[in-house]
Amino acid sequence: MVTKKKDVYKPKPMTDGKRKIIQGLLEEYDIESADDIQDALRDLLSGTIEGMMESEIDDHLGYDKYERTAESNSRKGTKPKRVRSKYGEFEVNVPQDRDSSFEPKVVSKR
Repeated sequence: MVTKKKDVYKPKPMTDGKRKIIQGLLEEYDIESADDIQDALRDLLSGTIEGMMESEIDDHLGYDKYERTAESNSRKGTKPKRVRSKYGEFEVNVPQDRDSSFEPKVVSKR
């Protein structure tokens, strides 16, 4: 029986921009081990997901956070949601709206 080899990720060439990002991560997260790297990636991923959902609700409602509007539907805070990823589980704050009509695409409901 022939076994199929697993695909191995081949990183793209190192650029000055990547070096600066890595240096910033080392300073921000005080990375000393592989576990520290995983924690930093989990933190960055959760922050990125929350930022994307904020943009989604801005588009859904038609106005930015803290803007005044005459619309009946408005923001109603956030609700925590647990997300599983290859970096482990973490919690994100999902924005809510008064009509409960917001359906995030990045992290779907339920």
